Amino acid sequence: MARDWQDLFISDGAAAAAAPEDASTGDRPTGDEGTRSGRFRRLRESLRRTRQALTSEIQATLFENLDEHTWERLEEALIYADVGAPTTAKVVGELEQEATSGKLTGGQELADRLTELLAGIAQTGDDRIDLRPSPTVILVAGVNGTGKTTTVGKLAWHLSKELDRSVVLGAGDTFRAAGVEQLELWAERAGVGFVKGPPDADPGSVAYEAISAARRDGTDVVIIDTAGRLHTQEDLMSELAKVRRVIAKQIPEAPHETLLTVDATTGQNGLRQARQFSEAIGVTGLVLTKLDGTAKGGIALAIASELGIPVKLIGTGEQLEDLRPFEPTEYARALIG
Repeated sequence: MARDWQDLFISDGAAAAAAPEDASTGDRPTGDEGTRSGRFRRLRESLRRTRQALTSEIQATLFENLDEHTWERLEEALIYADVGAPTTAKVVGELEQEATSGKLTGGQELADRLTELLAGIAQTGDDRIDLRPSPTVILVAGVNGTGKTTTVGKLAWHLSKELDRSVVLGAGDTFRAAGVEQLELWAERAGVGFVKGPPDADPGSVAYEAISAARRDGTDVVIIDTAGRLHTQEDLMSELAKVRRVIAKQIPEAPHETLLTVDATTGQNGLRQARQFSEAIGVTGLVLTKLDGTAKGGIALAIASELGIPVKLIGTGEQLEDLRPFEPTEYARALIG
């Protein structure tokens, strides 16, 4: 399970090595106990609304028998948390079966077992990103407003500063001038390469040029930003599929990773987005963004359970450290309390 940036990435058959600490800037790899504790507190606060709703239902079982009414209340709480009806039915059904057989008595046992089941659902597929291809091509998609461009910039920063990888960003969201400018600022901040086209340039041509530049310069990683909104959903998916084909023409096995940003506050609409994007471009991992204290947060479980797409990164705020690798058990603990 990915816990730190070094655990998230694979390099030469192992977890990627961290860059040494820079004494002049204080940049260093994350992963010490104090950092982990701070990250968990932020995540726990981000999921506060969900946790309060679920905890009230779980705590009630300390004083009640596990009966049909108990399971109905728990189902309602999980659905309210955006876990989704199919996933909720599976989880509550498992809990009810274990209680009936005498394996579960309620109270803290119920909370612990629920945490274990949710963590198991969240942990699906391979939650790592392989950096062994040279260059590694990462395609990032998502509807506008989900934090896609910010995610690209933060990811580039962490790859450059913490893992000492050379990176070039491709501004494939050519329909949004502000997005190109924002990404260029991130490239400057991270000290990485940047490729853009003229206004309204073909997104595929930008992706092509970014990969060409990386191959020419020996760059380790290429991250391609993409459009999040066109005239119709069909237009958007067709454009993204075209970008993917252009990438594959240069490097047949690329993109090596296709990440989709999903706004945690959108609830079940996030599940629909994940399904549509996955059908169009073959999503290999999710970035769950805007876990900022207003999100319910359970949508990660619904997507993992129903689509089998692993969550690889989560965003809990605007700071660099607020984008980090997803860890299922930590997430479930923060969700349940």
